[in-house]
Amino acid sequence: MTALRGIPATGVHGRPAPVPERGLFSLADVEPAYLTGLAKRSVELFHDRRAHDRPLRDRVVGVLFTRTSTRTRTAFHVGTVRLGGTPIGYGPHDLQLNTGESLGDTGRVLGAMLDLLVARTAGPLEELRRLSREGGLPVINAMATEEHPTQGLCDLATLTLAHGDLSGVQVLYIGEGNNTATALAHGMAAVPGARVTFVTPPGYGLPDAALATARERARATGASLAQVHDLADAPGEVDAVYTTRWETTGTRKPDAAWREVFRPFHVDAALMRRWPRASFLHDLPAHRGDEVAGEVLDGPRSLAWTQAAMKLPSAMAVVESTVHRLPPDGR
Repeated sequence: MTALRGIPATGVHGRPAPVPERGLFSLADVEPAYLTGLAKRSVELFHDRRAHDRPLRDRVVGVLFTRTSTRTRTAFHVGTVRLGGTPIGYGPHDLQLNTGESLGDTGRVLGAMLDLLVARTAGPLEELRRLSREGGLPVINAMATEEHPTQGLCDLATLTLAHGDLSGVQVLYIGEGNNTATALAHGMAAVPGARVTFVTPPGYGLPDAALATARERARATGASLAQVHDLADAPGEVDAVYTTRWETTGTRKPDAAWREVFRPFHVDAALMRRWPRASFLHDLPAHRGDEVAGEVLDGPRSLAWTQAAMKLPSAMAVVESTVHRLPPDGR
């Protein structure tokens, strides 16, 4: 029996069996050479956003965001249009998930109509994997609780734009071990000889399992990942200093005194003078006066605004790559 659009060939009336998940869920799933290739492709599209053959012609991309977003949501909407496709946007209250429809049923319906789904949710990564399996639909994780992989790709692309070949690059991350930090760990672990130090507040480090997975990859590429909890233990030489907002989008910290724990991790001009040749990165949005001083964020060494602009070409690169892996009928 020939499969219907998005529905495995188990019969029209029976419930179809889930199929293997497809898409981008975690940078840990992406082969190192392919990941660095995506970063280079992002840089190509940064220089010329028309450098493609409109691979999304006649394709429809769902863009589901149940959390706030400025850069990522705009990037995937605009990127879909620039690649020749049609985006269908869903906000946090638009789907029948809000009235009790199951995630599996939602996946089946979306898979019957869409060619690709980009999703940011308030839930775990497994929800996105399930949407893909149940719908037979490629899904791109635009941020889940555990990881923000499209941000990680954007970060690799921004560093590639600024530094060229990233082999041996040294990055210092300062702040919470959140989903951006997890993506950075998985991404930098794919770079030969990269050295990354995460300086995180006590009790707010990267998840042990994520760090262990990234270190396992790093052993194969010659990269190294370290985590410390005091800026006094930061390396003496780095190419880039990276921080993120102290409260990850959509989350709250259980410790009422958490700001006092984070205060020593503020990035200001005095701290940046320890690394006079280092560029500065921030995934935005930023809270000037909390994680970073305005003079650093808006200063001459800041790549934060280039990084924000890189969200569009890196989104285009991911969508383009996903679509190129689809058969001609979209499935």
